[in-house]
Amino acid sequence: MPHAETPGIEAAPRPRLRWWSELPLILLVYACYSAGRLFARGDVTTAVDHGLAILRIEKALHLNAEHPLNRLFTREAWIGIPADFWYASLHYLVTPALLVWLFRSRAVQYRAARTWLMTSTFIGLIGFTLMPTCPPRLLSAGYGFVDTMAQYSTYGWWAGEASAPRGLGGMTNQYAAMPSLHVGWALWCGVILWRYGGTRLAKVAGVTYPLVTTIVVMGTANHYFLDAAAGAAVMGAGLLLAPHVTLAANRVRTSLSARTAPATAGSRAARASIVSGGCQTSAGERIPRQRESRFGAGAEPGASPSDAGDGAPAPAR
Repeated sequence: MPHAETPGIEAAPRPRLRWWSELPLILLVYACYSAGRLFARGDVTTAVDHGLAILRIEKALHLNAEHPLNRLFTREAWIGIPADFWYASLHYLVTPALLVWLFRSRAVQYRAARTWLMTSTFIGLIGFTLMPTCPPRLLSAGYGFVDTMAQYSTYGWWAGEASAPRGLGGMTNQYAAMPSLHVGWALWCGVILWRYGGTRLAKVAGVTYPLVTTIVVMGTANHYFLDAAAGAAVMGAGLLLAPHVTLAANRVRTSLSARTAPATAGSRAARASIVSGGCQTSAGERIPRQRESRFGAGAEPGASPSDAGDGAPAPAR
């Protein structure tokens, strides 16, 4: 039995994923991320005060993971150099790679994961703007931190002043430390690998990657422990807000579709309208003639034999 649909109500199909629409969206978010880091430089004195305040809070909480890790990375080059490469590169390689993998293999999961990541990133930008924070490596030497990326800069492509390529250190905001999106994005990658990886190795990587990233950001003196905790909290907030963002985006899409639907329907009706103007052509007629129906609907007789011939006389009336 065919399924009867309610007139005027149709299930709106989800738009198919297109890489040419997804790529500009992701590039736009990354551009906002980079621009937000640049424009939210803040006052250096304020950023230093925020960094020292974080150290005081951690001291009150008896947290001090940064100093021992930083001393280890500084003393052992075989640990410090790979850690610098980890910090400077994987942040920008693993996350896009997982997005592409989800896009190609798991379209439904991709939509939710992409929205979660983008929402969390925008929350992080708010943190950069409201709370510029000096990372441990930029504090004065008396606080006991060493910038490992400056120490091992001859081994990599980055300069001594930042993790950016040489000559581009001035284009980054070195005071965008709170929250740590290195940790936040790594946590996102870990959840994706754990849930959708499908193998034991993927699950191990899902646990290892965010954990090692957290150790690396502290050992290289780029973030405090509370920065890492804030990065995880930002991802949690983004996860909670993502369904609402998706709902709002669907409403906007539906509203735009409703505005364009009347124009589309009108053009279709114009193309399908009757253009004969009431003229009918019987069999054998070359030129249609205007007729007025004297019969009810469905009662009009067919063509009479007298109409069959060309030029045949019409019956007497």
